[in-house]
Amino acid sequence: MQTLYLEIKNLIINTLNLEELTPDDIETDAPLFGNGLGLDSIDALELGLAIKNQFGVVLSSESEEMRQHFTSVATLANFIQSHRA
Repeated sequence: MQTLYLEIKNLIINTLNLEELTPDDIETDAPLFGNGLGLDSIDALELGLAIKNQFGVVLSSESEEMRQHFTSVATLANFIQSHRA
């Protein structure tokens, strides 16, 4: 799972042009939005598309459940892992 965490962190950095960050700067369990990494809804859309392209997992922005999967790198990794099998 550590490899998937690293892939997601790198995807966040590259997709959202956060070159000032390294994967080590992004805590696995820290919130991605709000007081955590500080992402916004536009970032979520861009990240969702990048996840679809890299992992083949389709995300629905309409679903409240989907928002829960975007809570942190760890929750996103669990969602991706469960849909890649």
